[in-house]
Amino acid sequence: MIDMDSANQFGLPVDVLNALPHPVFMVSKDGHFEFVNAAAEAFFQSSFTVLKNRKFNWFLPAGSPMRTLIEQVQATRSPISEYKVDVSSPRLGPERFVDVYVAPVVEHADSVVVLLQVRSMADTLDKQLTHRGAARTVTGLASMLAHEIKNPLSGIRGAAQLLEAHSDEDDRALTRLITEETDRIVRLVDRMEAFSDERPIERDPVNVHSVLEHVKKLARSGFATNISIVERYDPSLPPVLGNRDQLIQVFLNLVKNASEALLDVPNPQITLTTAFRPGMSVAAPGSRERISLPISMTVADNGPGVPEDMVAYMFDPFVSSKPNGSGLGLALVAKIIGDHGGIISCDSQPGATNFQVLMPMWSEERSN
Repeated sequence: MIDMDSANQFGLPVDVLNALPHPVFMVSKDGHFEFVNAAAEAFFQSSFTVLKNRKFNWFLPAGSPMRTLIEQVQATRSPISEYKVDVSSPRLGPERFVDVYVAPVVEHADSVVVLLQVRSMADTLDKQLTHRGAARTVTGLASMLAHEIKNPLSGIRGAAQLLEAHSDEDDRALTRLITEETDRIVRLVDRMEAFSDERPIERDPVNVHSVLEHVKKLARSGFATNISIVERYDPSLPPVLGNRDQLIQVFLNLVKNASEALLDVPNPQITLTTAFRPGMSVAAPGSRERISLPISMTVADNGPGVPEDMVAYMFDPFVSSKPNGSGLGLALVAKIIGDHGGIISCDSQPGATNFQVLMPMWSEERSN
């Protein structure tokens, strides 16, 4: 938290800075922290009491581009913006990227103020827009398939059944193969038709814990009988604005995927987590309104992880790491969450795969 005396000294609006979801901090000419907001404390995993006794460069390796940016602004007294700056270090962690804005403080010639935007969430939003675009592509394809493929398939299936009635046993095996493959294609087209359903979603206040409990009950009685399911719930979580049946479909799909990833894992475990995380919001489609997404729900497993080259495409149609997967399950999950005004992201490494869903909470105003 910002030291009150320091904040008053620099004339800073403490409440405003602490309300920001992005790390903001001031660095003196010799590199010491002069103040930090609450998000910066979380970013550096240290309180201001600790940070004010350290130099900023202590967190970064020699040659870090972040050091160079701050030194440049201190020398030129001109603001600089830089995107996707690597701040990875043993103290901040691996794979850490941020967008940076550094500016001189006019009233204090030797100091600069730094604002960071952590790239993980920015990348999540960029990917979500890509997922929605991909879903729209599948929507058009599904509509075409429904009309152009299902009708001829019915004719092929009917012809195969007629042939089967007048065939010997060897030929019947072939006609049954035609019938089975025709049915399989119809099932695939039926799944794709779900993407072309553009009817408005009927949404009500939904208790996410009741959704997860229902999914857990289905999982334990079926595909996850030998898997430990751990619950880490925030009991004070408010309801979300959503469709209960569709949310069950989403989390059943995520839990089923997690269980399939744990087939050969010793001590398999799926962890269901809920939390209230204020500060995240997205623009509502077709308006200037921003929708807050404070409800966080995570499905995590301790499986081998998603192949690194597939993580960025997890929610694209027809992308699957399963030998016989159609690649439509997660694409449909992304569409449903997007239709609810939420976002979904995947973070995976060996031993820890996390699917996080962020959703708007229910309110009287939004339900009317």
